[in-house]
Amino acid sequence: MSSSFMGEINAALYSFERDASIGATVITGNEKAFIAGADIKEMKDKTFSEAYSEDFIEPWSLQVSQIKKPIISAVNGYALGGGCEFAMMADIMYCTSSASFGQPEIKLGVIPGAGGSQRLTRAIGKSRAMELILTGKNFTGKEAFDWGLAARIFETPKECVEGAVETAALIASYSKIAVKAAKEVVNKSQDLGIRDGVEFERRVFHGMKAFAEKKKAEWSHK
Repeated sequence: MSSSFMGEINAALYSFERDASIGATVITGNEKAFIAGADIKEMKDKTFSEAYSEDFIEPWSLQVSQIKKPIISAVNGYALGGGCEFAMMADIMYCTSSASFGQPEIKLGVIPGAGGSQRLTRAIGKSRAMELILTGKNFTGKEAFDWGLAARIFETPKECVEGAVETAALIASYSKIAVKAAKEVVNKSQDLGIRDGVEFERRVFHGMKAFAEKKKAEWSHK
């Protein structure tokens, strides 16, 4: 995982964002690894002032978070360091039970730099996230599911990817406007208190005419 790699990913996601025929995206790796980690060679010679002034790593998560269409990560094998962080940037995470996650940065004398300390803590709680980040221990796909980090687990990589594609197809079959609004209001729950979040949801909500009339919905995407 490097700046050039993330540049290619971001370019592809922005292309999908502009393509009206695409309703959702699945990101996966191969059977051995989703992303094994960040490219240490790229960052090892950077001083703090260089990294800070260049906003190094910031585009990795900032640009992905600006994508309005749903993103599903299908994780097989290793997702460590930046790979774990990238998997958590997705809106929905699927994985195999044997997948291996972790934030091992402490072993290199650094800390997670692409949102790992924040997203992992929000997903699984402070105490468990603190233990994993301070020890650098890995955790399995089954644990990711049990702790609420992953939405579903599968026994094989093939099943995992097929499950993610099936869910993406289902999401893409719905109203693009409703899907965009639903993603926005769920994400706002991470930024707002419950009262402000509910108020925001009410403002975004608009008439569900098809539901009220008990008829099959027909999406115009307008």
